[in-house]
Amino acid sequence: MAFKPAKRGRRSEHAQQKNRNYKQAGGHAGKNQRKRIMRNGIDISKFINKAEPIKEAAPYIPTHTFADFNLHELLQKNIIAKNYVNPSPIQDNAIPAALEGRDVVGIANTGTGKTAAFLIPIINKILENPSETALIITPTRELAIQIDKEFASFTKGISLFSAVCVGGAPMFQQIKNIRKGCHVVIGTPGRLIDLAERGEIDFSGVSNVVLDEADKMLDMGFIDDIARMLEVMPEDKQSLFFSATFPKKIENLVQSFMHDPEIITVKTRDTSKNIDQDVVYTTDFPTKIDGLHTILSEGEAKKVIIFAGMKTTVHDLALELERRGHRAGSIHGDKRHRERQQILEAFKKNDISILVATDVAARGLDIPEVTHVINYEIPNSYDTYVHRIGRTGRADKKGFAITFV
Repeated sequence: MAFKPAKRGRRSEHAQQKNRNYKQAGGHAGKNQRKRIMRNGIDISKFINKAEPIKEAAPYIPTHTFADFNLHELLQKNIIAKNYVNPSPIQDNAIPAALEGRDVVGIANTGTGKTAAFLIPIINKILENPSETALIITPTRELAIQIDKEFASFTKGISLFSAVCVGGAPMFQQIKNIRKGCHVVIGTPGRLIDLAERGEIDFSGVSNVVLDEADKMLDMGFIDDIARMLEVMPEDKQSLFFSATFPKKIENLVQSFMHDPEIITVKTRDTSKNIDQDVVYTTDFPTKIDGLHTILSEGEAKKVIIFAGMKTTVHDLALELERRGHRAGSIHGDKRHRERQQILEAFKKNDISILVATDVAARGLDIPEVTHVINYEIPNSYDTYVHRIGRTGRADKKGFAITFV
């Protein structure tokens, strides 16, 4: 085995009612404050926008069904068990190209089925030739674990094995999983390089590589680490890169390490169009926390993600919200791996209704029914803002995004 044994819009009535509540909590937003103000280099008018009416989109008519794909019978059986019939647009276009052995660049929004678009061809390839291996690189541990769960569902009852290798989790167990023998390693760049330097992973033996959320890894500063790994891999490997956007540095990676890739762009309507966006003006901490408490105490805020930039802010804010009677939990980079997973599961199961997080939760995570996203602190870029608020307003449901400025 290779792996060793926006344009500003009119504010909604909902937003106007919110402002009346914010004033009572000490915040204020009036005409004199709607002038052009910059925060972190972002025009804050971009944080104010009324959701567009959600129109019934014409149903996508796929070229294929999953039954049409020439897949191993064991994999096809598990696909049927998952009630997969018609592929999503990215799956419909990427799976046939990947099954042909082509390199693929998939440009598609989060939540469009990208994971199955690369897992199905890779699993099929390994079933046809057990000497094949795959390395799946992700920006966050949460996304790596989410992919691994999908891998397990597609390989149920099949003797194919994976290892998740992410920072913040015990390395000895990850080494043990690799040494037992695995076909797929799913991991974050830093931990993967660490394992390679210890002699536990040999990138020169990787026959298939996936970059998932490639633009997020660029934002997080992983691009040089990724290039280091790709440089060691064989020339004839198959590469599958997936990203929501296609910035220049990702384009450079494609040109340097891929061979005549099939570039597939499947961009659905912007998630932000489903979201009522508004701002809260605050001047000091008591006003800010009271304003947040007011929002969270309203009946509409049923399932909320609150974003802050600093780990200490995230930790302290969650404790303060709990003290005020809210069911809140937090995730950030200093939390142990097990703790982060427990909090995420509690949020998904509605055992807690508020998740306070750094930007580890801004991309890649599929958490249904989030009603509100609150930016307690302004993100460093507008792109990050868009990805943060993209946790709500999903699957053609209306969401709300509020930013404290």
